[in-house]
Amino acid sequence: MAKKQISAGGIKIGGGAPVTVQSMTNTKTEDVEATSAQIQRLCDAGCEIVRLAVPNKEAARAIASYKERFNIPIVADIHFDYKLAIESAEAGADKIRINPGNIGGEDRVKAVVNECRLKGIPIRIGVNGGSLEKELLAKYGGVTARALFESAMGHVRLLNKFDFDDICISAKASDVPLTVATYRMLAEETDYPLHLGVTEAGTEYAGTIKSAVGIGALLMEGIGDTIRVSLTAPPER
Repeated sequence: MAKKQISAGGIKIGGGAPVTVQSMTNTKTEDVEATSAQIQRLCDAGCEIVRLAVPNKEAARAIASYKERFNIPIVADIHFDYKLAIESAEAGADKIRINPGNIGGEDRVKAVVNECRLKGIPIRIGVNGGSLEKELLAKYGGVTARALFESAMGHVRLLNKFDFDDICISAKASDVPLTVATYRMLAEETDYPLHLGVTEAGTEYAGTIKSAVGIGALLMEGIGDTIRVSLTAPPER
C-alpha cells in the first residue's frame, strides 16, 4: 500500500489506512432528488466515497446540496472544463478527479491546483487506455503499461510544478493484465495512493469477474488504497 496518505472529507486513503470502497452515481448530478436517492442506496450498501459527474455548472453547484444532506465524501468528476473543477471545490467537493491532459493548458491546471490547495482538497489524476496522449501512443505503438505509467507521472510532475502533492493516481484499462501491469509499475516506482479499477468492465456478470480478477490480484500483492468496481448496473451493485 502507498506510503503517502491523503484525506477526502475525513476519509484517509493510503499510508496504511484501510482500503476504501467507492462508487459513482449514474443519475444527472443536477437532479438533486434522484441523485440523493442513489447516494442513500450507496450509503446503505456500505459505500464509503461517492463520485459525481460534473458536466455543467448546475451539477457543480448541486454539490453543496449533497454536502448538506450526507456525511459521505463527495468526489467531483471533471472532464475538459477546468472552471467546473473550481466551482466544484467552491461548492464543497472533498476531492477532485481530473485528467490534466484534457482540461487545457498549464495555466488552467494551475488554477485548479491553487483552488484545491487553498481548500485542502486532494486531486485524483485519472488516466485510462481510451484517452492516452497521441505522442505516447506513437512512442509505444499503442496502449501499454509503460505508456499509461508515463502519462500518469507526467501529470504528477505538472501538479508538482505548481507545488501540489496531495495526489491519488488511477491508470485504468479495460484489459485486465494491462491494468494489473500498470498498477504494479506505479506501486513500485511511486509512493502515491492508488485508486484501483478496471474501466468499462461491462455487464454485472462479466464485469464482476474482470474486476474481481484485476482488483483482487493487486490487493493480494498489497497494491491499492481505494477501489471502484465499474459495471453496467445500478451503482449500489
